[in-house]
Amino acid sequence: MRTNVSSSVSEDLGKLILRSVLAILILMHGIAKIMGGVDFITGLVEKFGLPPALGYLVYAGEVIAPLLVLFGLWTRPAALVIAINMIVAIVLVHSAELFDITKTGGWALELQGMFLTGAVAVALLGAGRFSIGGNHGKWN
Repeated sequence: MRTNVSSSVSEDLGKLILRSVLAILILMHGIAKIMGGVDFITGLVEKFGLPPALGYLVYAGEVIAPLLVLFGLWTRPAALVIAINMIVAIVLVHSAELFDITKTGGWALELQGMFLTGAVAVALLGAGRFSIGGNHGKWN
């Protein structure tokens, strides 16, 4: 039970900011795939011995799930879809860079790592009150 209303508001505002930034940045990748197609992804999936049609699931992870997270509807499962999408991206595209450090001292996969951990954080925290789904319900 919360006794400090300002703490509750700041927590929900923090959730809104985290949700919004994660969703918008991932959605930009989805928009690029809508505009340019997913041939690159379907080719990678096929190289791994999987049906190329699975590559189209990138639209779920980079368009549908980010929109749900942004608006705060079914936020927890949508954030998990984003996290799974990032794991698949790391395995299919970036596994060779997993232990690389850039010239400036950063981890080569820091963007992917931030997307993955941000999605896990949203899945654990939920949407907060500033969302369509609100604070209530196990999916938000």
